Amino acid sequence: MPAMKTFISLTTILFATLVAASSFAQNPTAPPLTASSPSAAQPAAATGQPNPQEMMKQMMELSKLNENHKLLSSLDGNWNFTIKMWMNPDPNAPPQESKGTGTRKTIMGGRYVMMDVTGKMQMPGEDGKPKDMQFKGMGLEGYDNVKKKFVASWVDNMGTGIQFSEGTYDPATKSFTYTSEMEPAPGMKMPVREVIKIADNNHMSLEWYENHGGQEKKTMEINYTRTGKK
Repeated sequence: MPAMKTFISLTTILFATLVAASSFAQNPTAPPLTASSPSAAQPAAATGQPNPQEMMKQMMELSKLNENHKLLSSLDGNWNFTIKMWMNPDPNAPPQESKGTGTRKTIMGGRYVMMDVTGKMQMPGEDGKPKDMQFKGMGLEGYDNVKKKFVASWVDNMGTGIQFSEGTYDPATKSFTYTSEMEPAPGMKMPVREVIKIADNNHMSLEWYENHGGQEKKTMEINYTRTGKK
């Protein structure tokens, strides 16, 4: 079924592209394609129209799974984690610590990995005093064959936005590095860097760095341990 849906999607895209190309060919007043035009980069037949066979071949090739997708799937399973957060502006203040659980599951035939997270964290209550609140989050990870990058998104019950990030993997250090930008308040955009290190099949960690005024600071650290060794 995933293969059929992929084929239908690719066929739809291809059909729309060919219709647009046909309309262009019938319009004698249309300006010539230039090197900066996205359409100019597409495989073309002698008539100047995209070659459907070449386009379909390229799309099908880009839809295939590879070692990067398998790498993400290798982290499937149930995990316990401990988290440290440095929220106090005082550099000598101890971090806030809490615990939680997470489940990673491969979906859509191996193309993506979904992660559900549940935990507790202290947040200021209505009276200003720290109060334990339930935290829920959901992440989606994948490898984009077109961009040749790892891609991810994140949502949680502490906000209404969706965080998008792109990253790379270094096999020498067994670590992912993702970059993104957050906007916790209007106009307050903040670059973020995440480093996920895989110690072994049953342990990994995440370090979260925020850039404030050109200075990067680690504000969160999460250590994961798999429940039930792999």
